[in-house]
Amino acid sequence: MTDDWATQLREHRDEKDRFFADHRQSPIPPEERDGFDGLAYFDPDPAYQVEATVTVHDDPESRSLDTTTGRTIEYERVVTFAFDLDGESRDLHGYRQPDDDSLTVFVPFRDKTTGQQTYEEGRYMELEPDRPLEDGDVVTLDFNLAYSPFCAYSETFDCPLPPAENWLETTVEAGERTRE
Repeated sequence: MTDDWATQLREHRDEKDRFFADHRQSPIPPEERDGFDGLAYFDPDPAYQVEATVTVHDDPESRSLDTTTGRTIEYERVVTFAFDLDGESRDLHGYRQPDDDSLTVFVPFRDKTTGQQTYEEGRYMELEPDRPLEDGDVVTLDFNLAYSPFCAYSETFDCPLPPAENWLETTVEAGERTRE
């Protein structure tokens, strides 16, 4: 990867930190924003940018995802991403809520850093393709963009939890992490 990629990633992170520090919709409680000095991240690592082969689910299966407040939210499993990470073949599933006409694919996941180095309930990624995905497409999943949901910062948010089918049996030291 190029230095330009790492620079763009750092700029993205700086922008997110500014949003968390100043924006009225920040998940950081207002009384804590003065002391907020930015989120914690793993160092950018191109090894966590993986090429994934897409399998589209033409008849998406419904999935009830539990949330941090004990509710469930309905999603549809619309795609499966197959990729290699740490020398092993792995899969992650991508979801959309029913009646969501956007192309954005929601990818909640857990890995062996969950609850240790990263938020205890898991992290998220979003893929925003510029066209509908098709079987056999190859896309980049960039774990350097993995982030903690808003509920990691405030109990006022209700966040979907990664389903067991998206629990990776490996360590993903990329993206957002908890403070040490």
